[in-house]
Amino acid sequence: MTGNRTNYPSCFGILDSVFPAGSDSLRHSPESCLSCPYKTKCLKSAMNGKNGLKVKEEKVDRAYNSGRIPFLKRWSQKKHLDRIKKDLNKGGDNEKTDN
Repeated sequence: MTGNRTNYPSCFGILDSVFPAGSDSLRHSPESCLSCPYKTKCLKSAMNGKNGLKVKEEKVDRAYNSGRIPFLKRWSQKKHLDRIKKDLNKGGDNEKTDN
């Protein structure tokens, strides 16, 4: 390591590599990630990126389909995530996805 630069593995922060959807349609970290010293930082990086919004949308849809949230709450959350996506596509880097 030199300064603050770290040589991360090539899969670092790639959502579909470090948190892929399983056969049950839920996302799971692969066994190979569990022994990686960068696993927490890597998963946070993947979830804070543009593709992390996809996971948040999946979570909202699962909550709606299971009856845990009503239609208007689902609509509101999906609208919020869509606005964030549009901001990111415009080049804005404010990825505030906490809801």
